[in-house]
Amino acid sequence: MRYLSTRHGSQGSPAPLGFEDVMLAGLARDGGLYVPADWPHFPAAEIAALRGLPYVEVAFRVMRPFVGEAFDEPTFRRLIGEAYASFETPDVAPLKPLGDSGLHLLELFHGPTLAFKDVALQLLGRLLDHTLTLKGQHATIVGATSGDTGSAAIEAVRDRKTIDIFMLHPRGRVSEVQRRQMTTVLAPNVHNIAVAGTFDDCQDLAKACFNDLAFRDRHALTAVNSINFARVMAQIVYYFWAALRLGAPERPVAFAVPSGNFGNVYAGYAAQRMGLPISHFVVGTNSNDILARFFESGTMTTTEVVPTHSPSMDIQVSSNFERLLFDLYDRNGATLADAMTTFRSTGTLKVGANVLAGVRELFDAGRLDDEGTLLAIADCRKRFGETIDPHTAVGYAVARQHRRDPAVPMVVLATAHPAKFPDAVEKATGVRPALPARLGDLMDRAERLDGLRNDIDELKAMIDERRAMATAPATRSKVRT
Repeated sequence: MRYLSTRHGSQGSPAPLGFEDVMLAGLARDGGLYVPADWPHFPAAEIAALRGLPYVEVAFRVMRPFVGEAFDEPTFRRLIGEAYASFETPDVAPLKPLGDSGLHLLELFHGPTLAFKDVALQLLGRLLDHTLTLKGQHATIVGATSGDTGSAAIEAVRDRKTIDIFMLHPRGRVSEVQRRQMTTVLAPNVHNIAVAGTFDDCQDLAKACFNDLAFRDRHALTAVNSINFARVMAQIVYYFWAALRLGAPERPVAFAVPSGNFGNVYAGYAAQRMGLPISHFVVGTNSNDILARFFESGTMTTTEVVPTHSPSMDIQVSSNFERLLFDLYDRNGATLADAMTTFRSTGTLKVGANVLAGVRELFDAGRLDDEGTLLAIADCRKRFGETIDPHTAVGYAVARQHRRDPAVPMVVLATAHPAKFPDAVEKATGVRPALPARLGDLMDRAERLDGLRNDIDELKAMIDERRAMATAPATRSKVRT
C-alpha cells in the first residue's frame, strides 16, 4: 500500500510513501496529511469471517493491509498482543447495550490512561520503537493535546531510549486529572509544556515545527497526534469490532462520535470505505461547534475557542477534517491545498451545495452546551444506570437527537472514564467518580512541566536545548523542573 498527502500535486508535495515512512513522518512535508492511495476492501464474506474472533485477531486482520511489508506477520502479531495486554479487559473495547433502546456504549477507556487514545497509542508507541531500534535511529515527537492524547502518548513511549516526546497542552484548559496524568510522568524522555493559549495554538505550534523542514530533519520529528495515519489505522479496528457484535455484515450499524479533531470519526469513515456496512455517523460537538455548523451549512468558519466541561473537544480547527475534504474535493490535492491556505488566512472554507448534499447522506451533526452535557450525564445514569463522562455525554445526546432508523443499532463511543472529569460528573449526578486503584495516588504525585508563551521560536529553542542535553551523557539528568 502507498500513501498520498492530502495536498498531493501541490508545490513541494512528496512522492507516495509506504507505511513505515508515513508512520515516521507523521505530517507530510507539504503540510498535508497522509491517506491511502486506495482503500483496502473487505467483502462481506471476509467481514463475516471476523465474527467471534478475539480483539487482537480482528485487529491483526483489519490492519494488515495497511502495513504491507513494513512488519513481518509474527512481529506485527506480537506488537499488537503486547499493546492490548496493557488493557484491563481482554475485550479491549466492551460493548454494552443501554436497555432496550437500541443504543449501545462502546467503552474505549480501559487502557492505561483511561481514554480511547490508548487503543491506538499503545500500539503506535511499540511500532515506532521497534522500527527505530532496527534502524539504530532516534525520533523526537512533538505533539499537541486537548487533554487525552498527551497522557496516552506519554504512557506509550515513556522511558524508551529511541524517542523523546515534547507534549504541548493549553495551560488551565485541561482537567486536573488529565494534566497530572501527563505531568507526573518523570521519565527523562518526557517533556510536558503548558502553553499560554488554546489547543488550536498548541496545534499550530506543533505544525510549525514540522513545517520548518531544517528543524524537522535535525530532530527527526514525528507525530503521535491523529495526524499520524497509524493512529487512524488502529482506531478503524473498533468500528469493525462493534459492528460485528451487532450483526454486521448482514445488518447495518450507525455510530455517534463526540468529536474535536475529527480523527475518531474519520476512522469510522475509513471503516465504511473498506466495506463495513455503516448507515450513518452522528458527529457530536460542544459549544465549539465548527463541525456541526459545517454539516448544517457547508461552511467552516472559525470562532473563539470557549472552555467547556468537555475540554478535549474545545477545538476550532479540526486537523483530520482535511482528510475528509480530500475526498470531497475528488482527491484533487492542489485544489485542496489552495482551499486550506485560504481557510488559514480568512478563517472560512465553503463547499458547494452538491458536495454538502453528498456528505450529509452519511453524516449528521449536533451540538450540546455545558448545561445540556450535565443533563445528559444525569439522564444516562437515571435511565440506564451508566455513568458517562462529559464527552461521551455529548455523543449520547446527539445520538438520541439524530438517530434516523430505530431498527438500526446506534453505537455511542464512550471515549473516557468518568473519573477523568470528576467535577462535571459530580455536578450532574451528585456522586464523585473514583479513579481506579492504580491511579488512586495521582493527586499526590510530584509534577514536572514547563510553561511557554505561544511563541514558536521559544519552543524550538527549548527542544534544541533538551535534545542537546539528552545527547550529552553527563548532563542527561539535568531536566528543568
